[in-house]
Amino acid sequence: MLVKTIIVVLLLAAVVALLASMVFLVRDPSSRRRTLTGLKIRIALSVTLLVFIVFSYFMGWIQPHGLTP
Repeated sequence: MLVKTIIVVLLLAAVVALLASMVFLVRDPSSRRRTLTGLKIRIALSVTLLVFIVFSYFMGWIQPHGLTP
């Protein structure tokens, strides 16, 4: 259950970073590059999520399943 919680938290954090970047892009007139920083954070979270899923699979913490349970 802990592994699934970590996966959901990382996924939600990536979505929040993406939404924050969108807000910075639309509403922030400054030249502080906050949109770029937000997108870098989202990429880092997505890569971390992918690596964690692969690592969890190889450690046997999660198992793939078909469409029918």
